[in-house]
Amino acid sequence: MSMLSTLPFLKPVHLRSPRSSPGGQRRHTLPASEFRCLSPEDAVSVFEIEREAFISVSGDCPLHLDEIRHFLNLCPELSLGWFEEGRLVAFIIGSLWDQDRLSQAALTLHKPRGTAVHIHVLAVHRTFRQQGKGSILMWRYLQYLRCLPFARRALLMCEEFLVPFYQKCGFEALGPCEVTVGELAFIEMQHPVRGHAFMRRNSGC
Repeated sequence: MSMLSTLPFLKPVHLRSPRSSPGGQRRHTLPASEFRCLSPEDAVSVFEIEREAFISVSGDCPLHLDEIRHFLNLCPELSLGWFEEGRLVAFIIGSLWDQDRLSQAALTLHKPRGTAVHIHVLAVHRTFRQQGKGSILMWRYLQYLRCLPFARRALLMCEEFLVPFYQKCGFEALGPCEVTVGELAFIEMQHPVRGHAFMRRNSGC
């Protein structure tokens, strides 16, 4: 049984009924809205959204195309994409980390024995911004992490102007992050993640 089949909040969400052909027979259509883990085949679509979202603001991307492929090959189960009618509109990519705080190595490494999920990037396609999609996707991602037996907390680093957004998502600031990218400095934030046994008792995971 796949992980997806056991997690109700990752199953496709059908927001409208399938269309019917003139003869009255239903024809197959893509789900209006679907959440699923990403695959390496999604890497180009991911990078196109990320590049537009970040280069205009910071001049660089958190992950370049080869790094996106790297993480989607190593740990696709720590990613989540939001698709509307088959089109990627928002995504999160994460990997595992095995230390209390993030270091420069966390930008490129996946530590399979780690218990902290390092969220590398969250991005929303430009035509779907200002609709609350980033917050919704983060909520679904955190719900998903709570059903993973090894996940204990989520970590991320962001520029200071994004701290209020992540605080609204339930993250707390840990202080300045030791990681720097060029002249950019970051705040490190974390969110506790309860283990699988708790969620199985309380939410049907």
